[in-house]
Amino acid sequence: MLVPLLLNAARARPRASAVRDPFAALDYARLLRLAATFRRLILRESDRPQVGLMLPTTAAGHAAIYGALWAGRAFVPLNFLLQPPEIARIVEDAGLDLVIATRHFEPLLARVPVRALYLETLGLKRRYLWSRLCRTPEPPDVGPDDIAAIIYTSGTSGEPKGVCLSHRNLHGNAVAVIDHLRITPDHRLLGLLPTFHVFGLNTLVFLPALLGTSVRCVPRFSPQEACRAVAAGEADLLLAVPSMYAAMARLKSVEPRDFRGVFLAVSGGEALPRQTYEAARERMGLTLLEGYGLTETSPVISVDLPWAHKVGTVGPPLKEVEARVLDALGRPVAAGEDGELFVRSPFVMKGYYNRPDQTAAVIDAEGWFRTGDVVRRDPDGYIRITGRARELIIVGGENVYPREVEAVLEQHPDVRECAVIGIAAGARGEEVIAFVSLREDAAADEIALRSFCRERLAGYKVPRRIVIGADLPRGPTGKILKRRLPELLG
Repeated sequence: MLVPLLLNAARARPRASAVRDPFAALDYARLLRLAATFRRLILRESDRPQVGLMLPTTAAGHAAIYGALWAGRAFVPLNFLLQPPEIARIVEDAGLDLVIATRHFEPLLARVPVRALYLETLGLKRRYLWSRLCRTPEPPDVGPDDIAAIIYTSGTSGEPKGVCLSHRNLHGNAVAVIDHLRITPDHRLLGLLPTFHVFGLNTLVFLPALLGTSVRCVPRFSPQEACRAVAAGEADLLLAVPSMYAAMARLKSVEPRDFRGVFLAVSGGEALPRQTYEAARERMGLTLLEGYGLTETSPVISVDLPWAHKVGTVGPPLKEVEARVLDALGRPVAAGEDGELFVRSPFVMKGYYNRPDQTAAVIDAEGWFRTGDVVRRDPDGYIRITGRARELIIVGGENVYPREVEAVLEQHPDVRECAVIGIAAGARGEEVIAFVSLREDAAADEIALRSFCRERLAGYKVPRRIVIGADLPRGPTGKILKRRLPELLG
């Protein structure tokens, strides 16, 4: 179901721009031939059912993904920001014997027990020219429910789990997002996200091919380069995480007129701080639409709508997504009340790779997936994320959701960003600990911030300690890594 997307786009719009990066620009006909080149290479080099890819968001990266699928293999995108032992565990778990990468990652892969082929040594230009003389191969003999990708996510446990996504999962989710947001072939995407995360993968690789539209890739995020691309009219559909928008809004040279051609600006990957939302409106003239999803749901569950915008929500679910909100006893809650979100849709993963018990723990016999997120739905069905069930902090028997505390801290004018976790505290159960980075020239200290919280939160929700520092640990998309925050405690 995924390879025919590229075949159809190349047939219908062969000369239309497909993907452009600082190194190459490919139309759909050339992208097709380069994908066929990778297909032949993978068939020759490995007979395993999975192939690893460690590639940035580039034209070659797009072609390698399609090439792996065309070879009838599932691809395993590898996060190049991980450490060698972490990558080695993924390689072993997925049963990889081949990783295709760029030479830039050779020092990293040299410490991983796997054979690596580097683009710079493959003679791709020669192979590509040869492919022009070859007949276009037929699509692979795969079914809609066959695995297309295994994407590893550590979640809250830190243990990498391979999320098995089928052709139907990824194809269906891309179709649903296009319909939900009314995206057309005339829209062009800005590729800021890494394709080793499903947010970037599905929206930047498969969604554009469905429409036959183009992607302007920024392989290594630069707020200056992103703003230049938009101002030059190279993209009008922005998909990014909040920290990327925040970095763009902080540029002294940014002006709303540079973004007047933007059709949509979608924020996802983590909660959108109100300060970032306001900064984007003031500095760039953008109304950020917050979306929500998980790797296990391919990924999009819901997105706010520009023609029916509700600030602070992640919008209504896609029409193919059934959603229900349940309390701790599994009973439905009324609109406006907090509960855990469960979803059922064609986009829910096949399961965790070789982990049937963990799969059964999150997907029940009727196909309902437990998201682990605490939400509140309004009468119109719009979803507001209020916390993580698995991040719940229990203080003296009272429940505290980190997101509620973070939302208060984000209102303080000196706070640039923050993250809240719970730490074991003996008889009290847990303590609320906040980690904060301040704006430039800010003067707030721990006492002032705690006082600010005390005026707005119940006493048991006020952080017992606030750690103020310059930077918070981040993952590859800029998302704050809460599991590493305890390392900052003195």
